[in-house]
Amino acid sequence: MEQKLTYEQAMKRLDEIIKILENNDASLDDSINLYQEGLELVKYCDTKLKSIEEKVVKIYEDNQMKDYEG
Repeated sequence: MEQKLTYEQAMKRLDEIIKILENNDASLDDSINLYQEGLELVKYCDTKLKSIEEKVVKIYEDNQMKDYEG
């Protein structure tokens, strides 16, 4: 999987995979490969979200300290 995807691109691809699998539009081998790709995308998105959450918490905490000091 390309690690340069944005969160939005990864979610879009995940949505595409889900639609293909739901519609049974792929062979068994392709379905397995798509399923594996989907799992990798879910992991990638989860990691991205956790990273963003950590940044937001840090920004919030830094801002709180500035308010307290000032």
